Amino acid sequence: MTLTRRSLLGGAVGAAAVSIAARGQQPEGGGGLPLAPVAVSSANGLRGVALAQQLMAENGTDPLDAGVEGVQIQELDPDDHSVGLGGLPNEAGVVQLDASCMHGPSRRGGAVAALEDVATAAAVARAVMQHTDHLMLVGEGARRFALDLGFEKRELLTEASRKIWLNWRARRDPDDDWLEVDDASSESTQGTINMCCVTREGDLGSVTTTSGLSWKIPGRIGDSPIIGAGQYCDNRIGAAGSTGRGEANIKACGAFFVVEQMRLGATPGEACLKALERAVEMTEDRLLSAVGKPLFGLNFYALAKDGRWGGATIYEPTKEERERRPGRGRMAVADGSGARLEELAFLYAVGDRPREMR
Repeated sequence: MTLTRRSLLGGAVGAAAVSIAARGQQPEGGGGLPLAPVAVSSANGLRGVALAQQLMAENGTDPLDAGVEGVQIQELDPDDHSVGLGGLPNEAGVVQLDASCMHGPSRRGGAVAALEDVATAAAVARAVMQHTDHLMLVGEGARRFALDLGFEKRELLTEASRKIWLNWRARRDPDDDWLEVDDASSESTQGTINMCCVTREGDLGSVTTTSGLSWKIPGRIGDSPIIGAGQYCDNRIGAAGSTGRGEANIKACGAFFVVEQMRLGATPGEACLKALERAVEMTEDRLLSAVGKPLFGLNFYALAKDGRWGGATIYEPTKEERERRPGRGRMAVADGSGARLEELAFLYAVGDRPREMR
């Protein structure tokens, strides 16, 4: 097993400078608290962490509220097929959304799963937290709850995502009566955004939202709406969340595991690497290569109460993957130095990747 933990770069100049998430950026100043609020997320949340950090810094916005506002940028973007409006549907062509959140100061949380007809799943999860004695609502119950509270009803399957779904359906069985077309991608995707926020006073919030695995069996949920898996927050320690194969993360209780490792003294990046090791240990043989390497991707992101951050991914991205998706192997960070993408640590180097994944 190749564990790669790079050293923190010193003397970096400018927002484009890359520091190493395996260690995390050390906060400056005393008192054990960040000088400025910090927001971190998966790479697709770059615009979101910028907004969340600004809301906390300039308006004193609650960390969970800031995170929910941040992820809504992607949830309401029809060109983002990973979450919310325009998310890729299940095998029946229906978009079903999942989300969960936790609020550090109040020790409360909320979640929704298989939510239809409402784009802002993260805000609905927060509403479950605020207005009910429950932690999770699912399916038609979640939908009715959201509409009763005044959330906008809308068709989540956009024309673009519908074409992608139709193309997938045409390609899945070469012997059926559907004709294949080449005007849209048919690749299965996992789309999720996790965001964690901390105020300068050290209060934390976390949120994860997703449209889930594309073409999934209707009703399938992954880790995103499961508190302790898709995200977790303890106001005394920190917050964490994940993207990638939800089924692998659920069995490892990944986000909770990351926070517990930080409680035991690990840095955020080290805690994320330990969680990946745990997820691999809990993986069944059918999802491992002949040499015991996982045949899937999984990422963790973590933020400590004092403003340190870090993240890790299973496999180091290849050059070709970087070119196709600039955010691959990176996380978004916004603090007093601005918003930027930072490198994730990785559990296995490119050369350790199983042949089946090359």
